[in-house]
Amino acid sequence: MRIEITDLDQLRAAPDLRKAVIIGLDLTREDVRVPFDGALLLGCTLSETMQRRAEAAGALVFPVIPDLPYDVYRSKLYTPAELFAGFDPAEPKSYADTPDAEIYRHSRQQGHHPDPLHALAERLHDHSITEALDDTLTGSPIAVMGGHALARGSGGYRSAVALGAALGNAGFTVLTGGGPGAMEAVPLGVRLGEVNDDVLGTIAQAPSFGHDDESIGRWLAAFPEVRRFDTPRTIGIPTWFYGHEPPNPACELHAKYFANSVREEGLLTVATGGIVYTPGKAGTVQEVFQDFTQNYYGSVGPAAPMIFLGKAFWTDEIPAAPLVMKLAAGREAEQWILVTDDVDEAIALLQKYQS
Repeated sequence: MRIEITDLDQLRAAPDLRKAVIIGLDLTREDVRVPFDGALLLGCTLSETMQRRAEAAGALVFPVIPDLPYDVYRSKLYTPAELFAGFDPAEPKSYADTPDAEIYRHSRQQGHHPDPLHALAERLHDHSITEALDDTLTGSPIAVMGGHALARGSGGYRSAVALGAALGNAGFTVLTGGGPGAMEAVPLGVRLGEVNDDVLGTIAQAPSFGHDDESIGRWLAAFPEVRRFDTPRTIGIPTWFYGHEPPNPACELHAKYFANSVREEGLLTVATGGIVYTPGKAGTVQEVFQDFTQNYYGSVGPAAPMIFLGKAFWTDEIPAAPLVMKLAAGREAEQWILVTDDVDEAIALLQKYQS
């Protein structure tokens, strides 16, 4: 297993750097004397001497890629404070100056088929995010899927906050797609631990946003300060593919990707404790069947709970649940499928799976 070195103190203390991954360090003044055969140097700055030693040791050197608004080789997930750095709540248009907005604009300029340099940079970034997400997650997190169009102040948003509070109070680490609507309401509930009418009233002043920077800024500015956990319990997995939807401020961390397909598959894969599906449209239905395919074939491990929260919606309005249950008949996945209106029943099944 490769060790990861992300600061100079680690580097200096390491007795052996063979096959190590060294990320983003300035090595122009370092005199590395320990073996580092087969090491991988990502985005490091090297002196001529270090460059020759790396080549002689058979190390692979991936240089800094210039003129990018993001760190290709980052070793940590994003925080909302990092993504929204420079945002001034008193000046909603200042969202345009944040790293999140700048990275989205840069990605749009490259188009759906970026040149080889930018395609490589985006893929290396997304690989780094996956590695950082794996390093961050512990235990068996659960994911909640649902519609992005759920407005603050609506009954559905309030119900999603209540679901998040129940999941948080039960001790779960909760993953969402990291965007607005249900993806914001659920982690907000986790962090509040209750349905707080004062908080919900405050954010309802900006129920949604348009595609302009000012309305996004007003949406961000309405979000209050809420508690953080010592170990993050709310993680969003959004994408710049849907860059007109900023990551929500309710999640403590964000694993934000360029490639939506990598992000979707990754979210379903890391939710090893199961997934709760709240009402949604085409995107949520797609996730249902991507998840069920993993469970059906056991391609990423044992079948995990699939909970359809909202009987009428999932059996009548969008009848995905009956098809999933029919396909699961007689298979291991069958015992972990639940269609219910009862949050307590949903949590009981999730707890049973983890016991």
